[in-house]
Amino acid sequence: MSAAGTYDTVVKSPMGEQKGTFTVVPGDDGCFTGSMAGAMGSMDVKDGKMDGDKLTWKMDMTVPMPMTLDCEATVEGNQMTGTVNAGAFGAMPITGQRQD
Repeated sequence: MSAAGTYDTVVKSPMGEQKGTFTVVPGDDGCFTGSMAGAMGSMDVKDGKMDGDKLTWKMDMTVPMPMTLDCEATVEGNQMTGTVNAGAFGAMPITGQRQD
């Protein structure tokens, strides 16, 4: 099954659980685009790559402080699990459920 779709996600961050909506739009040659939208605004996917059921991507966060997030996740069925690496703040778990 393709990882394409829209997921209801939760990132367990130092500021508490951050809920968001993550979209995965497959492109050519194993790449994908999309975005993460939540209470702190929206971030576009950069350098999105798909390798089977594994996704890797970056996002430029601006709130509460500017930094680049390095992300990876594995999709199994309708579930997504992975990590969001926020530099000095370390890796934070991300989970997601594909919307119907």
